[in-house]
Amino acid sequence: MSSPAVLLLLLLVAPAATVLAWRPWPQAVLNATNITGNGGGTMTDIGVSKKYEGSSEFVHLMYHMGPVLTTNITIYPIWYGAWNPSQKRILRAFLRSISPADPAAVPSPSVAAWWRTVQLYGDQTGANVSRTVLLGAEKDDRRYSHGKSLTRLSIQSVIGAAITARTRPLPVNPRGGLYLLLTSTDVAVQDFCGQVCGFHYFTFPSIVGYTLPYAWVGNSAAKCPGVCAYPFAVPDYVPGARSAGQPPNGDVGVDGMVSVVAHELAEMASNPLANAWYAGSDPSFPTEIADLCEGIYGTGGGGAYTGQILVDSRSGAAYNLNGVGGRQFLVQWIWNPILNYCSGPNALDQ
Repeated sequence: MSSPAVLLLLLLVAPAATVLAWRPWPQAVLNATNITGNGGGTMTDIGVSKKYEGSSEFVHLMYHMGPVLTTNITIYPIWYGAWNPSQKRILRAFLRSISPADPAAVPSPSVAAWWRTVQLYGDQTGANVSRTVLLGAEKDDRRYSHGKSLTRLSIQSVIGAAITARTRPLPVNPRGGLYLLLTSTDVAVQDFCGQVCGFHYFTFPSIVGYTLPYAWVGNSAAKCPGVCAYPFAVPDYVPGARSAGQPPNGDVGVDGMVSVVAHELAEMASNPLANAWYAGSDPSFPTEIADLCEGIYGTGGGGAYTGQILVDSRSGAAYNLNGVGGRQFLVQWIWNPILNYCSGPNALDQ
């Protein structure tokens, strides 16, 4: 890690961005062998990476003969709770960056190039995940139709209400539709912050009337930014921890959501019905293509390292991907089934 004086010099003389590796815990903490976690247990050798850019030695990712999303993908966001326009613009910009109207206008490394790793996953017919990802119709649920505390089943009820609404219902698209429920900071969700920052599954016909792939992601800014908006925030229980820098779009919670949304979209596309691509023997608790690379954002990532990421020399924002409209995002890498390790377009060997 560069010293403050060297880093300042780099920021003064560098062009748009410098490349830095970031570690959230100072060396004194890294050398500690036992650090108490928030669950009362211990984290042993927290700074020692057991996998650099993912480990291929113990990963047995398998195809289980189910479908992947090979037709054009359309994402239908459902904004649940209180969202301001600037927050919506950040997330919309990310979604539009997956398949931009003018790819040449987006500099490398780009969100579209990140999605190409997801496109490597195919089905038994030889067709691969679609390159086309579109932002579809949206639905606002400002009045918290199902309350401010949601369970996994009530999330499905929210989606059911969105597609059966009297005014402007969302289209029913079982072939290429992905329904993305986004909850605001004041909404509690089952297992949020403790076990998950987001999840995906498919709706039950008994609740929604159709089998539709969906995902939920929550804004953690008020509840657990150190868990779900990492690395822009770090856990309170780690002494001496520091964040990676400024979030690229100025919103810790929403910038943290971007990577979780990306995580869930990649897994929905490659495992929409929980019977396609995953590791492990239990489809109810699969280890999927984004799970394998959680916390890895660049070359050398793993353990307490994000890996090599970019830092904007003007704003100090940490990012690894460019998007439409000059936006920048920090998005975790995805397991590459050809290379058999985690990869992304900002890799130093690309």
